[in-house]
Amino acid sequence: MKVPQSTPKPIRKAVFPVAGLGTRFLPATKAIPKEMLPVIDRPLIQYAVDEAREAGIDQLIFVTGRGKTAIVEHFDTAYELEHTMSGRGKNLEVLDPTRIQPGNLVTVRQQVPMGLGHAIWCARAVVGDEPFAIFLPDEMMVGTPGCMKQMVDAYNEVGGNLISVLEVPESEVSSYGVIAPGAKVSEQLTEVRGLVEKPKREDAPSNLIISGRYILQPEVMRTLEGQSAGAGGEIQLTDAMAKMIGTQPFHAVKFAGRRFDCGSKTGFVEATLSLALERDDLADEVRAVMTRLLAQ
Repeated sequence: MKVPQSTPKPIRKAVFPVAGLGTRFLPATKAIPKEMLPVIDRPLIQYAVDEAREAGIDQLIFVTGRGKTAIVEHFDTAYELEHTMSGRGKNLEVLDPTRIQPGNLVTVRQQVPMGLGHAIWCARAVVGDEPFAIFLPDEMMVGTPGCMKQMVDAYNEVGGNLISVLEVPESEVSSYGVIAPGAKVSEQLTEVRGLVEKPKREDAPSNLIISGRYILQPEVMRTLEGQSAGAGGEIQLTDAMAKMIGTQPFHAVKFAGRRFDCGSKTGFVEATLSLALERDDLADEVRAVMTRLLAQ
C-alpha cells in the first residue's frame, strides 16, 4: 500500500447532513425527522454516530433544517428520564450511546435546500482547515469493523480524499454515482480517476458505486464556494469532488460489509429484519414470525 509523504492530519470531525424533508416516508415524517425513525430500537442517526465513534471521531456536526430539533435532543441528557429510571432501579446503560461529551456536538442550519454539496458547505466554519468525514445517515453500513473505521485505516496509509464504494450488478449502475477506477493499490483500495453520476449502463466506467461515506480535505469547501448548480438545480458534492481529482490523492475504499438503503421503505424494512435476525434476543421470534407470514 502507498505511504503518504507526511503523516496525514487525523480525522476528528464528521458532518452529518440531516436537513432533508423525508418526503418518501410521509406521513410518518410530518412531525418526526426521518433520521429519528427507529431500526429496531435505535434511531437511524444513532447507527451513523456509533460508526463515527468507532472510527475515533469525536466532533459531530449536524447540518439541520426546520423541525429537526429532535435529532439534537436525542443526544442530550434527558434528566427527567434518567432520574425516574434511577429511582425505579433501572439500568441506564441503554442510554450510554446517546450521550455526547459537552461541546462535541455542533449544529448548523441549511436554511434553503440547495443540495448535498450546499449542506456540506454550510459546515465550513466548523470544519475549518481540517480533513473531515461525511456520513449520509440514509445509507446504513453494517460491517466489522464499520465502514468509516475501514476508511480511516486506509486514510492513515495514503492520506488525501477517500470515498467508500460497493460493487453492484451492472444492471443497477444507472441509479448511482459511479467511479472511474485507476490503479489498484490493494484488494480494498483503488485510485479514482473520475466520478460519473447515474451513467447509462453501457457508459458506466465500472460497477463500483459511491456509498454514502467520505473523507475529504478542507479544500473541497473552497471548491463548493464558487460552484454553480448542477443536476436537479442543486449544488452537487460529486461535482466538487470531481474537480479535486488530479490535484490531490483520491482513492476509493471497497467496503467489506453490507449496505442498506434506508432512504427507501423497502431498504428500511430490510435493515430492520436483517439486524433483528442477528440479535440473540430477537432472532428466534422474528424468524418464526417471518416463516408464518410467508406461509400465508
